[in-house]
Amino acid sequence: MDSRAAADQAASRIEHGTAAFVRTNCAIFASGLATFALLYCVQPLMPVLSDTFHVGATGASLSLSLTTAFLAVSILIAGALSETWGRKPMMVGSLLLSSMLTLVSASLHHWESFLVARALMGIALSGLPAVAMAYVAEEMHPRSLGLAMGLYVAGSGLGGMAGRLLVGVITDLSDWRMALVSMGLMGLACAAILWRCLPASRHFVARPLRFKPLFQTYAGHLRSATLRWLFVISFLLMGSFVTLYNYVGYKLAAPPFSLTHTQIGLVFSVYLCGVVSSACMGSVSQRIGRPRMLPITFAVMLVGALLTCAGSVWAVVLGIALITIGFFGTHAVASAWVSAQAPVGRAQAASLYLFTYYLGSSVVGSLGGVFWTWSGWPGVVAMIVVLLLAGMAVAWRLKGQAT
Repeated sequence: MDSRAAADQAASRIEHGTAAFVRTNCAIFASGLATFALLYCVQPLMPVLSDTFHVGATGASLSLSLTTAFLAVSILIAGALSETWGRKPMMVGSLLLSSMLTLVSASLHHWESFLVARALMGIALSGLPAVAMAYVAEEMHPRSLGLAMGLYVAGSGLGGMAGRLLVGVITDLSDWRMALVSMGLMGLACAAILWRCLPASRHFVARPLRFKPLFQTYAGHLRSATLRWLFVISFLLMGSFVTLYNYVGYKLAAPPFSLTHTQIGLVFSVYLCGVVSSACMGSVSQRIGRPRMLPITFAVMLVGALLTCAGSVWAVVLGIALITIGFFGTHAVASAWVSAQAPVGRAQAASLYLFTYYLGSSVVGSLGGVFWTWSGWPGVVAMIVVLLLAGMAVAWRLKGQAT
């Protein structure tokens, strides 16, 4: 491509200060918000699901773990399907189907059918995270790409908080079924915004679906030692984070705290700290380097985990806040490192990172229930501490390789 063609292509991309930029980011923000609200809305409901369906903490955790397990596997294929079906149709269809499955799950009275609906939602949701990132990278002007990505991350973070907070409030005012109905309706509204506001792709070229080159690219990434360790970090990071959020509701609902669902939902508003920290720690890592930053963010999470064992509710909240800050900071640094480490096939590298990320949520998130049953909250924290120490050890190994 000559310089004039490159300039023409850049000029045709969406840039901040235009109406197209506003519409696009409204749509991308709405998609991020709905994706994570629908995904994590069951987390504060786990004690209620235990009582309603007569399952233990480990069983209740399957309402999230199955979703993330199917999401982890499906996300490896979703990006490739969008190469054939198109970015916008894939995203809109994904959000519509996920929202409808949430509405269906609110009406189910058998635990097994509820879990099937949540598993199918994981498959449906896979058409959003990786595809949204691909759309932004293709359609945004390089000068506006960072801002657009930041707004998507902000929408995702607010969605994770809103899904937890609103569900807690609505459950107290009505019941958990109405809370899920509200989440499903919110998802449909966001799907309408996505369909109405997102401009059609101008730089997307449809390609036939070919699995052999796809998996050859995956294999090439797995041969990189640095990428392999970053994938391990994503597994340990998300596993420890989700485990804390899965079971801290049980701790806060029991004596001596005895918090209501609304109060527990308000505790989850510390998610906002994470949204801010992801940008701040990403900026700091630019100055001191990613290899030096990762051990620091893991240390912040470790201090937070230990604080949650305190007898004061404010100390527990501070601990949750520190874990959230450290998690978002680590995630921002590690995911950026993956992109920088993979000059070819970045979408596939990101998919592998997200695969291990959500696999950690699924496997470790459910394993935490075993530790809760075995030894209550101290057992859960012990497991989280082991995971974080392992993550810190991997971070130090990466630091040694970089230096």
